[in-house]
Amino acid sequence: MAGIGRKTDKWGSRFGFIMAAVGSSVGLGNFWRFPYTAGEEGGGAFILIYIMCVLLIGLPLLMAEYAMGRKSGMSAVEGIQSLARAESRSQNWGIAPWIGTLTAFFILSFYVVISAWLIAFLIQSFGGFDGMDAAASGQNFADTIGQGEHPLRSKWYILFLLACFIGANAFVVGRGIKGGIEKASSILMPAFFVMLIVVVGFSVTNGDTARAAAFILQPKWEDVGFGTFLAGIGQAFFSIGVGVGLMITYGAYLSKDTDITRSSLIVVGSDTLVALIAGFAIFPIVFAAGLDPAGGPSLFFISMPVAFGAIPGGAIFASVFFALALFAAFTSSISLMEVGVSWLEERQGVTRLGAACGLGFALFMIGAAYVFSLEYLDFMDFMTEGLLLPLGGLLTVIFAGWVLSREMLTSELGEGTVMNLWRFVMRWFVPPFVGIILIFGFMDKIQDQYHVPLPGALTLLLGPNWVPPVE
Repeated sequence: MAGIGRKTDKWGSRFGFIMAAVGSSVGLGNFWRFPYTAGEEGGGAFILIYIMCVLLIGLPLLMAEYAMGRKSGMSAVEGIQSLARAESRSQNWGIAPWIGTLTAFFILSFYVVISAWLIAFLIQSFGGFDGMDAAASGQNFADTIGQGEHPLRSKWYILFLLACFIGANAFVVGRGIKGGIEKASSILMPAFFVMLIVVVGFSVTNGDTARAAAFILQPKWEDVGFGTFLAGIGQAFFSIGVGVGLMITYGAYLSKDTDITRSSLIVVGSDTLVALIAGFAIFPIVFAAGLDPAGGPSLFFISMPVAFGAIPGGAIFASVFFALALFAAFTSSISLMEVGVSWLEERQGVTRLGAACGLGFALFMIGAAYVFSLEYLDFMDFMTEGLLLPLGGLLTVIFAGWVLSREMLTSELGEGTVMNLWRFVMRWFVPPFVGIILIFGFMDKIQDQYHVPLPGALTLLLGPNWVPPVE
């Protein structure tokens, strides 16, 4: 499209960019997915494997996306196509950012619904969860999301909160990079880290810290297998936020004096640190309350209210905890919305605010469908995490490592040892491991979520097929 040019908006400061980038990576998955996965997959042994995967897979891909974004100066879709044209390569490579952009939209479509649940529980936390047992908490969760008593009234309430959350996203993203996303992230992320420290201090003081530390950190090499490496690769890939065009989009707003390698190290380091610390914000009080550290939404919306209700002063810290989670959700959601808005803004006659409002309306309509039919939310989670995200990531890896010439990105990453290591890893190491996520991760997820039997050879790697419980 002839009228499309480089972005004119830029990050106002290196601090603002780092806060926005860390905010995009730090999400709800850092709270429930990483600590629980670490505990179940070998504890300290898994953490070592995860850190290795971050350094060898997540970091190189993050550097590649920032470099491609700054080199093109455009949205993910237009940027990849412009780089392909510059290398005299097929425009069909545009399918990679298209998959990523659609994945970002689909992830955001159910992420905003979970965020609406968080707002509802934040409001509930001001009244406290005193005396609530697991059964009562489970019923409260069902009532809140419209699966219990008065379902229609509860669903309309969630729809109202959904509209408020999406409206806040559209307002921030509509104000631009410097005046919207950077400004919001520069306020929310420091507040997030302060609240995280407060909650960790409360949890460590009032909970079973020794048991939590053993669950998360103690190396359990006997639990390490193929599934452990698969979980480590997947966590490193998903947690950082690569593969959806987000970091390419953020890279388009980078100034030339920003060191991509150093910034990437800060982002992945902060994301990993938050994931480790988050375990000590949750599991000490979960274990102290005698609850099962189950993963997923049940940990947040069923176990945590029971845990806070059983501890003196829990009502105050429950409010801080759910505000903390909401901040993490919001900084991630504005980043995901920016992927689509950045592309729409490049269309002739489309303003940034108009793009944000239009995208927000589409998200609300899809989110409303999830509110009334939760099975679609589970399916979209399966499709994005199990198929679309690793597929888009694999195509992006191949494009950056094999299609683009060394000279294309030398101006962004520099010449010398860093470039040599980056190019070797991006060509020979990252593609096969992202391919493993795509193939084996999809099979593992389809067996786990939809109970599709796998051949005997695969069960040796991924574990036994699901067996229905005995009545």
